[in-house]
Amino acid sequence: MKCSEPGDASAKARGCWNRARSLLGAAKLILAITLILAGVHPATSFAADSVADSVSEELAERVQPLVDKHAGDVAVVIKNLDGAGRFQFRQDAPMATASLIKLPLMVTAYRRIDAGELEANRLLVLTEADKVPGSGILTDHFSGGLQLPLQDAIRLMIRYSDNTATNLVAEEVGLARTAEMMASLGLQQTRMHSKVFRRDTSIDLDRSKRFGLGSTTAAEMAALLERLYRDELASDASCQAMKAHLRACDDGSKLAAGLPPGTPIAHKTGSVSSVRTDAGIVQGPRDGQAFLICVLTENNQDRRWTEDNAADKLISEIARAAYDSLYGRTLPVEEPEESAPLRLGAHGQLVEAVQRTLNERLQPSPELSIDGDFGPLTESAVISFQRSQQLDPSGVVDAATYAALGTLIERAQPVPAPDVINHQWPDKRPADPPQGVPFVTAKAWTLVDVESGERLAGDHDDVARPMASTTKLMTAMVLCELAANDPGVWDQTVTFSRQADATRGSTSGLRVGESVRAGDLLYGLLLPSGNDAAVALAEHFGDQADRLRTAFPTADFQGVDGEARFVHAMNELAQRLEMKQSHFVNPHGLTEPNHQASAADLARLTVAAFKQPRIRRVVSTPQFGVAVNGAGGYRRNVAWYNTNRLLKIEGFQGVKTGTTDAAGACLIAVETRGGQSRVVVVLGSSSSDARYADTRNLFRWGWNTHPVTGNH
Repeated sequence: MKCSEPGDASAKARGCWNRARSLLGAAKLILAITLILAGVHPATSFAADSVADSVSEELAERVQPLVDKHAGDVAVVIKNLDGAGRFQFRQDAPMATASLIKLPLMVTAYRRIDAGELEANRLLVLTEADKVPGSGILTDHFSGGLQLPLQDAIRLMIRYSDNTATNLVAEEVGLARTAEMMASLGLQQTRMHSKVFRRDTSIDLDRSKRFGLGSTTAAEMAALLERLYRDELASDASCQAMKAHLRACDDGSKLAAGLPPGTPIAHKTGSVSSVRTDAGIVQGPRDGQAFLICVLTENNQDRRWTEDNAADKLISEIARAAYDSLYGRTLPVEEPEESAPLRLGAHGQLVEAVQRTLNERLQPSPELSIDGDFGPLTESAVISFQRSQQLDPSGVVDAATYAALGTLIERAQPVPAPDVINHQWPDKRPADPPQGVPFVTAKAWTLVDVESGERLAGDHDDVARPMASTTKLMTAMVLCELAANDPGVWDQTVTFSRQADATRGSTSGLRVGESVRAGDLLYGLLLPSGNDAAVALAEHFGDQADRLRTAFPTADFQGVDGEARFVHAMNELAQRLEMKQSHFVNPHGLTEPNHQASAADLARLTVAAFKQPRIRRVVSTPQFGVAVNGAGGYRRNVAWYNTNRLLKIEGFQGVKTGTTDAAGACLIAVETRGGQSRVVVVLGSSSSDARYADTRNLFRWGWNTHPVTGNH
């Protein structure tokens, strides 16, 4: 069959599928007539197939539109493991895995344990040299010399996606052996290329450059999961251990976020800047029901590290679509354990209510901790209450005990009785005035005239808060101060260290050993908000002690060097600019204790920054390209795009975005009308979209209430 649909590849694929399905239906009709003439009733032959078609069609109708609208490359496999229904899209396309590759590494480890080549209890020794940044707990919380069994390192690798634990496991299992093991299972594209954050250990440099840490296809990862589900991947004991590790995964985003609350899932996720992945086995609402799902994404346009990241959201929406297609929204679920009699070992909100009620009903009060755990103390209090009510002192909260307890106290402040609350109506506040400051989601904001520095309005703008990547405006200002004494600063060559390359979060995309002019890297700092660029610049100029002392004579550089010395210069400049609620701990804005600023302080910083022509030019640039040089003599092109959406609107001139979980969505923006410029700073807006709406509303209100004067 030839398909010649116009349009994109996904539209062509759907066109081919629809025609193929029509031809298949016609073929079935012909075959059905043949069977009837032969005396065979076709109902039996096609009943299961018809069900499979209907379920698969519903999956396609729900999932395909989600995939089509996503800005990035996607591959999906969904398969019902106990009945009809499956969906596949680009299932054989090799894709980057990020940390999802840790699942095949785990499989290889347990298969080698089964073969007697490794010991699950063999002690691995952690050294300081083993520690790498990123996800996990070993690097930040444990000292070199720690010994832990291989099986415990695997648990850390899967549960917390611990990068240091992963490298310990990879060293024990072997990267080459992992590739060989996957190939022996028929999974030719499933490979782990190097240790985490250790590109120098790569066993396939070409694939490392294309895919990063690991590669697979959706079909191969699904095949691996299905064999694990059916206990065909290793010994029974090893299969159960691997499932337990995957069920312990503590990442509640992606697949887990889209499923009904409490749905059991055994899975492994992966995330780097442009790659978000998740694959696992999802349990259905009844015993014996399960489906496997693998969603791989790469080249994502949205590379933010926020809960509303587009790829994470896509994966969760696909998970929910699969669950609803296979099981429906109204299928009954198993009764929760809390509805049964409560006894020793129970936990949850109902236990909390019983504990709170026992504290109130028993005299003297047992003063139970309201922790939701039915332990020995709670059991003892139940027995005491039962005896006081002449009930069987079983220690089990049964129907008779519930009746004696009466209405449970759900909260520390008791819920009013229905006949009370139904006759109480709260007083209404006055109506919103037609005029007034617009309602915004930001926790703090300020509006300031750029030329005079005069504050025109604000709310909580003198309160210190996390500031995320708005920090980088101060990083740029320190460079300008250095360049004021020596303009040659901008022509210095900055080379990326391993630490700079490994900095998490938003990135300029440069790699360890690559170098670029400082003046060009300023664009990599401020346009894509490169955390790695901030570290590279801070390390480079932080090592120039004499230059820093000349530009920042009052800063205390005693006992610090490199990046830390640069941060001291940032704090000295903050004092000089009278940023009284500000303190800097790093040059990029990733969350750390005491790294904070007020909206008013950031407005002062912006007023100063807009006196620097170079900063003004950079922050108003929508995109910038540069050629970078590699350590081996190669040269490649890099493009940086401004994260500030307001640059698409006439009059806006920058300045800087910022987002972390602690800071929320932040934005510094400057708008010019009638020759007059003003800055709005919003900190802690509810979402990325909200910060732009907040800012535009505040500007519009500000221009109306404080119009352009004739002096400008």
